[in-house]
Amino acid sequence: MKIRCLVNHTFQAIGMLAALALAGAATSALGQSYPTRSVRIVIPFEPGGGSDLHARALAGELGKLWKLPLVPENMGGAGGGVAASAVARSKPDGYTIFFATHPILAINPALYETLNYNPETDFIPVVKLGETALMALVNATSGINTIPELIKQAKDKPGTINFGSGGMGTTQHLSAELFKALANIDIVHIPFKGGAPANTAMIAGQIQLQFDSFFPGMILSRAGKIRGIAVTGKTRQAQLPDMPTVAETLKGYESVLGYGILVPAGTPAGIVTTLNRDINKVLADPAYKKEMTDRGINLDGGTPEDLKVWLAGERKKWGELIKRMGIKAG
Repeated sequence: MKIRCLVNHTFQAIGMLAALALAGAATSALGQSYPTRSVRIVIPFEPGGGSDLHARALAGELGKLWKLPLVPENMGGAGGGVAASAVARSKPDGYTIFFATHPILAINPALYETLNYNPETDFIPVVKLGETALMALVNATSGINTIPELIKQAKDKPGTINFGSGGMGTTQHLSAELFKALANIDIVHIPFKGGAPANTAMIAGQIQLQFDSFFPGMILSRAGKIRGIAVTGKTRQAQLPDMPTVAETLKGYESVLGYGILVPAGTPAGIVTTLNRDINKVLADPAYKKEMTDRGINLDGGTPEDLKVWLAGERKKWGELIKRMGIKAG
């Protein structure tokens, strides 16, 4: 009887190991065969802004590598929450990927009372793409040429300067809120569905200030439509070495925008591995790296765990700032 039980347990163990091996092989095979058709890349803002330009550049290069199209889909609104909610509900098969800016996952949880998605459980991190500084922009006819002049006008006429953003909780929004707090000024937030609509409003004179991603800000400044007066990183940008940092006026000021790729929870591990490997290949390409550097984007890459750890750090940092400043979106 003991021998029979031992044999039965042995066969059960062998069966379990075989099942696990088959499941692992199936997951691996799924990753190896992926993708076999076009992939949707969800962009959480309206077309034309810095995030949109970055996402489309990545989609183009990844499409070349796969010899398959990546289809950009813009979903603006709720500081990226509309897109995040849609991705969270998508089929976890690798054919919907999320081009996310870090505020959607690291800032919105502290900013909103309720969210239609869970930043920590609804997504699987794939890879951190990189970071970029922002640029403080003013209307070209405003008569403002420097950060000290902007602060003086805001103090002389409290509540008369409106600043735009791509939505509540975006880095554009919080960059201005941090500026407002450090400069001790009264300026008014006007949220839009993306940086591009906010810049259009500024050109039209509907708002007077905007903190936007470096690359579109540089393009608009050079075209003379909007005036860039400072960058938000720790150091000046190589592309515009004569433009000062905000920190040169307001000590301790720094704000950058981070980008990452995520997929819906439940996406097979083999697909996550394939995505991570191939996106890292794109990020390491010298031509692509130069293109991004020219746009003011510092590329990162790395493992899914690297992105997870970085987002956790950002969530802590910005959560403490939002609590201290008493900012709430609803």
